[in-house]
Amino acid sequence: MSGIFITGTDTDVGKTIISSGIAAVLKEQQIDIGVFKPLLSGITREDPRSDTSLLKQLSKTSLSYEEITPFVFKEPLAPYVAAKLEGKSVRMEEVLSHWEKIKEKHEFFIVEGAGGISVPLGEQFLVSDLIKELELPIVIVARPNLGTVNHIFLTVQYAKSLGLTITGIVLNGISEQPSLAEKTNPKLIEELCGVPILGITPKLRDLTLENMKNMVKEHIDVTLLLQEKELII
Repeated sequence: MSGIFITGTDTDVGKTIISSGIAAVLKEQQIDIGVFKPLLSGITREDPRSDTSLLKQLSKTSLSYEEITPFVFKEPLAPYVAAKLEGKSVRMEEVLSHWEKIKEKHEFFIVEGAGGISVPLGEQFLVSDLIKELELPIVIVARPNLGTVNHIFLTVQYAKSLGLTITGIVLNGISEQPSLAEKTNPKLIEELCGVPILGITPKLRDLTLENMKNMVKEHIDVTLLLQEKELII
């Protein structure tokens, strides 16, 4: 089993759109794709708008909603906080137990975190701790506009300090008429961070499954993304 872990510089940067779109493109190219979004808050798994549902639909995995997302909480907060409000607590061992049950069911997995890389997921563990345990390279999704360089640089430096492998960065949601910051940020980010930009994706006005797949196909270098995993496309 190979795979990637999709994390972000913040919440609402488009991790699920990118994760789901990548899953759809790889599936179309006959790669056996699985998805794992272990913790979800603020929406039910089965809601068509949920991260879990989008990942399942676009990957076309046979995994159930419960297998993809074993832990769900009502409030739209960091999973650790949302769980505490319900009198619950998730331990790393529980997440890893669910992962062990599904990880060999597909050749390649896309795992998605929650919010940014330092978001608390459960009792004494962050997104970054889960990434280390899964031993997957990461793709960082970030917004493209003014201020993003700081967020990306901090995320990259933190990931490097933990010894995580960074495959690349996706700048998601560039304007139809890009600002000067949006035009200059990609080169600056690569220079500062020493990490490749895998793609720069536009804002999607019509968020359909087909549009999500096509956006990734047209704007993200999936070949580069998979290079480390020695998968031939």
